[in-house]
Amino acid sequence: MKPAGIIGIILIAIGIIALAYGGFSYTTREKVIDAGPLQVSADRHKTIPLPPLLGGICLVGGIILVLAGNKKS
Repeated sequence: MKPAGIIGIILIAIGIIALAYGGFSYTTREKVIDAGPLQVSADRHKTIPLPPLLGGICLVGGIILVLAGNKKS
């Protein structure tokens, strides 16, 4: 398979994930207090939203790349 086809498959996967989940979240641990031997930390939840338009564009672009990568030259 040509590189365009591989990139197309990756874009299709990203598009499906973006449409299905709408984004992803992760947790970071931040130090609140650091006073010598006393350390206090807090977990912060952060979310990165992925708009449905981005998912649709990735999906369509991936399909186009897969089709273009499979054409015989």
